[in-house]
Amino acid sequence: MNGKPASRFLTLALGLGILSLYGGSAVGKSKPPGNDLQVDTQRIERRIQALSRFGENPEGGVSRVAFGEADIEGRGYIISLMREAGLEVRVDEAGNILGRRAGRGPDLPTILFGSHIDSVPKGGNYDGDVGVIGAIECAQVLQEAGIVTRHPLEVVVFADEEGGLVGSRAMVGELSEEALEVVGHSGKTIRQGILDIGGDPERLERSRREPGGIKAYLELHIEQGGVLDSDGIQIGIVEGIVGIKWWDVTLEGFANHAGTTPMDRRQDSLLAAARLIMAVNRVVTSTPGRQVGTVGKIAAEPGAPNVIPGRVVMSLEIRDLSMERIEALYEGIRAEAEAIAAAGGVKISFAPIDVTAVAAPTDERIRDLIEESAEDLGLSSLRMPSGAGHDAQDLAQIAPIGMIFVPSVGGISHSPDEYTRPEDMANGANVLLHTILRIDHSAQN
Repeated sequence: MNGKPASRFLTLALGLGILSLYGGSAVGKSKPPGNDLQVDTQRIERRIQALSRFGENPEGGVSRVAFGEADIEGRGYIISLMREAGLEVRVDEAGNILGRRAGRGPDLPTILFGSHIDSVPKGGNYDGDVGVIGAIECAQVLQEAGIVTRHPLEVVVFADEEGGLVGSRAMVGELSEEALEVVGHSGKTIRQGILDIGGDPERLERSRREPGGIKAYLELHIEQGGVLDSDGIQIGIVEGIVGIKWWDVTLEGFANHAGTTPMDRRQDSLLAAARLIMAVNRVVTSTPGRQVGTVGKIAAEPGAPNVIPGRVVMSLEIRDLSMERIEALYEGIRAEAEAIAAAGGVKISFAPIDVTAVAAPTDERIRDLIEESAEDLGLSSLRMPSGAGHDAQDLAQIAPIGMIFVPSVGGISHSPDEYTRPEDMANGANVLLHTILRIDHSAQN
């Protein structure tokens, strides 16, 4: 998309300038006020369970897709919690919910933290929710303790994270007109959805935040993988977030009678799609690394048992910490597709979907502060990459970012069986709280 190269240079500049931003090498060595504060484990658990009622389904999870009725109702509940925590609440033009707490230095940049509450269809009760409920808990603990930070604090609930990081893309000025016309799981376009949750898609530029206005962005999240849980580690310190690219792939053959068309005279688009799916797996696994490629959706037309499929539309997603590697893998898949098309007498075309998420390293000094917070709380930690996309990777274009992972039992996510223990949620929220205080305090050192 337009502006991506400039954004990468800006991210690099922010990273190089971080020594001055955090006051040099002594960062985090003196402890900030509120070092003995602890979050309320039971309150977090109660609120997670209450939020799970919005969009609950018989399988035990939620279908709180962005812009749907359950999402709108859940957002109302979150706004009530923000107000209970003493936050000044507003909805920006992109539909992001923001709860602000003034600091002692009104002209200082904001410390921003939060996540999202929208889910995938038939999702779980913890993806995104833990980060939002944990962030509100941090604000409420500070309110109850009467601690006012130097920097203003803002809790954010991003709009439509699962549909392509919509709210965070708008916040960094990269939500395009084309993206507004994408239809999500709610059946609405993003444009209509933003209107329905109180935003204004005609004035998206007003939701944009400029570099320098945010001192740091922090996101607490469940791991969505099994490393922390299987290894008995309490806190994950995210080193970077993978980039993601999506395509719609269309295969056009010729629909014909299944009984009267010989096998060697068919232009079977579904057969070509099957070969292409195998090729995706072959290309992605052909070189060492953490890269992944997925075909998660496929539809054949006309969809009758006695008709050779004449048209297939399927998805393609590739993820890696390197955007260059993603592009190289895509080119390898395209080359395979050309050979499959020629052999099967079909046409194969790739249409990029405007939900690209750029790979983003977290800030090294924020990683150190997260690690110090975990250590002081007596919690084990591990530095690790994030294989899932998050709003933090968009914010990395305008501010230093940090992410805190807590265990997902069995490594299960995007499923009604997704589960994170109350004590693990509280551990993550405590690390988030003390990292916020360290960031706020570090500028004085």
